[in-house]
Amino acid sequence: MSRQINREQSPWRALTVPYASIMLASFLPAVFLATVMPIFPPLGFVMLVAWRVMRPGLLPLWVGVPLGAFDDLFSGQPFGSAILLWSLTMIALEIIESRIPWRGFWQDWFAASLAIIVYVLSAIVVSGADLTPFLMFAAVPQILFSVLFYPVLARMVARLDRFRLARSRRVG
Repeated sequence: MSRQINREQSPWRALTVPYASIMLASFLPAVFLATVMPIFPPLGFVMLVAWRVMRPGLLPLWVGVPLGAFDDLFSGQPFGSAILLWSLTMIALEIIESRIPWRGFWQDWFAASLAIIVYVLSAIVVSGADLTPFLMFAAVPQILFSVLFYPVLARMVARLDRFRLARSRRVG
């Protein structure tokens, strides 16, 4: 007899795991020391994109506002930049999802990579820094690391989603 009989998923866990993982990923870069060049990827944004691409209907369209505000508190960017950029990303990914509903891993990675590249470059513009060739060159390692790190975070999101939907509560 299986232990899964007479079990259901926890509604609390099903609702909080995506948001908690994105918030933890936004907080994580603040734990590490600041360096001269930005090498560490914007983990909160990449986690948001991974959740949105892996589970398209899970996060509402407006979630970029509160999660972007939380990210703005820890990222060092001007307040409101992540709110704007995360909201625009959610809208863009929704448009891509409506145009191309059936995708594979490579298309998802391409869409996420495009979102990451546009986000990092837009964050540089929104930060108010002087746009110099050196600054653009300094952003290349962060962009490359973020794009190459996306499959790892996508796998982590898949495992978190499995944990989120696992049966744990006893019925009755």
